[in-house]
Amino acid sequence: MADITIPSNLLPADGRFGCGPSKVRTEQIEFLASLNPSVIGTSHRQSAVKDLVKSVQDGLAELFRIPEGYEVLLGNGGATAFWDSAVHSLIENRSQHLTFGEFGAKFGAAAKAPFLEAPDIIAAEPGTRSEVQPHEGIDVYAWPHNETSTGVMAPVKRVQADAGALTVIDATSAAGGIDFDASQADVYYFSPQKNFGSDGGIWFALFSPAALERVEKIEASGRYIPDFLKLSNAVSNSRLNQTLNTPALGTIAMLDEQVRWMNNQGGLAWASNRTKQSSDILYTWAENCPVATPFVANPDHRSQVVVTIDFDTVDASAISKALRANGIVDTEPYRKLGRNQLRIATFTAIDPADVEKLTHAIDFVLEQIG
Repeated sequence: MADITIPSNLLPADGRFGCGPSKVRTEQIEFLASLNPSVIGTSHRQSAVKDLVKSVQDGLAELFRIPEGYEVLLGNGGATAFWDSAVHSLIENRSQHLTFGEFGAKFGAAAKAPFLEAPDIIAAEPGTRSEVQPHEGIDVYAWPHNETSTGVMAPVKRVQADAGALTVIDATSAAGGIDFDASQADVYYFSPQKNFGSDGGIWFALFSPAALERVEKIEASGRYIPDFLKLSNAVSNSRLNQTLNTPALGTIAMLDEQVRWMNNQGGLAWASNRTKQSSDILYTWAENCPVATPFVANPDHRSQVVVTIDFDTVDASAISKALRANGIVDTEPYRKLGRNQLRIATFTAIDPADVEKLTHAIDFVLEQIG
């Protein structure tokens, strides 16, 4: 295929549409640079770093409008580390997992621990989502708020089940981009490299009083839990505005600036309206394009922050290669899904005007490749 040059008037001002790591705003990098040498390269047990961590915790509490008694926790490692921590410190006997993509399935697999009953896995075909099925003996109900691999979104709603059962939500690609009621979850956890435009190596979570009590109960039971995975350690350290081991300060600094920006713009409601505006542009475009269609058929299940679009008769990889050659990057599909599609992030930092330009750029490429 001959090289395709997209006219400059059709190009987005910023061509980063990756689903993770995601677009980082210039202001975040500038804020990070401003912390050198007052914070970068200093002890994470001293006030300069702890003040930065507290700023993030307070900003997230404001952004998510957390109810009284909830706490903002943080710990070393990303969501993968949190899954193992949850298996050891949150699941008392048995969990139920909704899996409608790669990441929900990974938590379900992690719950197949020898000291727990086999998890109840309720799987859905890619592009659809499964639903909670409450029943006796389940003490944790878990699912993703947004499935990054497929572009399927699910509501955050507390499960009405056995007394004491916890609702645990994986929010990595949803947090900071989709509005919700924090009181409807006992644990809402995420890594900050999506809507928050930060890096990996750390997790944050909103914990309800019931979830904090569960951590204490399991800790007191005598169950063996490696120190790194003990959520009791995360609780005690978070209350001191620190992590068990040295945290990734660049990640925290970029998150701090992003949360401050979101709150100043109008908070989570503003961010959610922005991502919905961007994703609506793409879904409307796909519905009107003769060779494209939204991968997620049910509009109520379509993500606001990760848009997946299937193509007929046209090689989607040719589109993404042409886009990349013109500075529009990371529109390739999730590698394990194996579909002829584009996957486009509409995270909060991404300007809806750039999303509109992207559709024009894709139209141009389609004209060129026939």
